[in-house]
Amino acid sequence: MDANGKPEGGRWNFDAENRQSLADSVELPQPLLFAQDVTDIIERLQRHDIQTLGQLPQGQLPWPVTRREARQLLQHFLTHCLPAFGRYQDAMSERGWSLFHSRLSFALNSKMLHPMEVIRATEEHWRSHSQTISLAQAEGFIRQILGWREYVRALYWSQMPNYAEQNYLSAKRALPAFFWNAETRMRCVAHSIRQSLDYAYAHHIQRLMITGNFALLAGIDPDAVDRWYLGIYIDAIEWVELPNTRGMSQFADGGLIASKPYAASGNYIQRMSHYCKSCHYKVKQRSGPQSCPFNSLYWHFINRHLPLFSDNPRMAFPLKHWQTLSPEEQQPILQTAELYLQNIEQL
Repeated sequence: MDANGKPEGGRWNFDAENRQSLADSVELPQPLLFAQDVTDIIERLQRHDIQTLGQLPQGQLPWPVTRREARQLLQHFLTHCLPAFGRYQDAMSERGWSLFHSRLSFALNSKMLHPMEVIRATEEHWRSHSQTISLAQAEGFIRQILGWREYVRALYWSQMPNYAEQNYLSAKRALPAFFWNAETRMRCVAHSIRQSLDYAYAHHIQRLMITGNFALLAGIDPDAVDRWYLGIYIDAIEWVELPNTRGMSQFADGGLIASKPYAASGNYIQRMSHYCKSCHYKVKQRSGPQSCPFNSLYWHFINRHLPLFSDNPRMAFPLKHWQTLSPEEQQPILQTAELYLQNIEQL
């Protein structure tokens, strides 16, 4: 805020400027990685035949484990990533796994860093570099912590324990095996899961609009989705994981945390990523054996939940579009979706 208590830049939200995909010409910063020797822990797990997933190259953990290292990661973000963070915060690319993201969530959630410490450091860095860092970059990052993270925390503590049992959409399908091994021909899903297994990390759009979106469209049991997110990601502590997964991602709370389900077809994934260029499936096809599964599953999702969504004004456009299609147009889409759901393990 400025000296008069008004929002800097004249508005509270700069999201409209923060939705760019990542062009090939954009140079990516190298992520700051640490080299924690955890070979003794790995050997102990193996000695006791404890099943694990993912891998650690050379037995080294790349994440900060001390406050000093966490502050180094914060400074690295401010110097190398913040200048383009907001602009590309929703972008996805196989060129890098961290892109312009801070990767500070683990340090924050494990209390190596205080949220206000990160917020103030970001604000001060922007103010001292406002000629080279636009307000949209800093505002987009600060809002994730000051706005969304605190909102999620309040919702968790006000709604638990009943919140953990919500299943508004009555989703019951089992979680596909490829969530544990990344063995799927869907390029976006394979990359997002493989990255998650390798680094215990994926940024918020990969979690929401790739893995979460697929689980939502396919009707995966939110209990299984919760367990996966809680077990896969290094920053996943229940108070922050559960509302983001069960609420924001799976709409299992019926709209308490988000006013509409975050469901999307392959068009969104194509717009925000490079995945579709090298995918087995065709993003422009809505039906048929090589059509993008996100396309037919999206309309199948809309069709089977028409009564639940009919009174939601934010769902009016997709519902109206679907209802304008003739039965002859709807049938092949729904048939393709049914075939994909019946053979979900082979996708």
